[in-house]
Amino acid sequence: MTTVAAPISLSSLRPAQGVPESRWTVAAIEALYDLPFMDLLFRAQQVHRQHFNPNEVQLSTLLSIKTGGCAEDCGYCPQSSQFDTGLEASKLLPLDEVLQAASAAKAQGATRFCMGAAWRSPKPRDMPHITAMIDGVRRMGLQTCMTLGMLDDQQARQLKDAGLDYYNHNLDTSPDHYGAVISTRTYQDRLDTLEHVREAGINVCCGGIVGMGETRTQRASLMAQLANLEPYPESVPINNLVPVPGTPLADAEPVDPFEFVRTIAVARITMPTTVVRLSAGREQMDDTLQALCFAAGANSIFYGDRLLTTTNPQVQRDQRLFQRLGLKPQGERSQASSSAASAASAA
Repeated sequence: MTTVAAPISLSSLRPAQGVPESRWTVAAIEALYDLPFMDLLFRAQQVHRQHFNPNEVQLSTLLSIKTGGCAEDCGYCPQSSQFDTGLEASKLLPLDEVLQAASAAKAQGATRFCMGAAWRSPKPRDMPHITAMIDGVRRMGLQTCMTLGMLDDQQARQLKDAGLDYYNHNLDTSPDHYGAVISTRTYQDRLDTLEHVREAGINVCCGGIVGMGETRTQRASLMAQLANLEPYPESVPINNLVPVPGTPLADAEPVDPFEFVRTIAVARITMPTTVVRLSAGREQMDDTLQALCFAAGANSIFYGDRLLTTTNPQVQRDQRLFQRLGLKPQGERSQASSSAASAASAA
């Protein structure tokens, strides 16, 4: 006789008793990490299916609009001017190049266009160019996202007025591991930028990087930081470190693949309605590992040949993977329905 496992009650996913339901303790999140792998995935799938179509994935494209020459010393980043990685600094891209890239991304199926500049923070002279990029990309019908470093409240309002949908500013790691990775800005600096973004009315995109020598407890602490933001981010990118020669983390020990999947699952459970983005490191993942990440609740990928400075799976490879798994790009059916309606109207 075949025995079917009973569904796990979602009430068992809540934070510890006596803790406000909106707060997750590090211990409670560690308990999720410690679950048997299959139980954790099952729980994450329950949460995921409650809020999302499990067979849809949002496609995003990321463009570096200003590469290299950053004054920060983030130990994972080849764009820092403090490390010799062979990366040459460039100026801010012209508007027409950005719009051409956005148009190409849309033609390949992306619905979200992210633009990143290697700055500690944008200068006043850069803001008119940045806001023009946001306006131009939005006019194409794409969601817009920017990552420009630290922002003050005035800069955040300028981006909001230009129509920016999301601002990305990652916490990277836990507060107690942060100093081992970065010294040129504080954890509070990052939290302050997130507060300015939230107060301006822009959606928050904020996540972290796995594989920078952190412990499981520190990974749980990062998840607690994210889940306890008020409210938690609408978008949470989970990056798997891509070690780059010349950076302090070039020889970092790779994180166990199942531990990475666990992190995706924990993000999904602790932040049920967020879009969990499978971000940097996909080039090094085989199809099986990516499939496990989707099963754990990841529902967005960066789509295209490159991220900011690292390679990304080819478009054709992603398309083949989607076909094998029965996944569809988010919005594909609605676009098809719209095209059919337009054709019927024209007839």
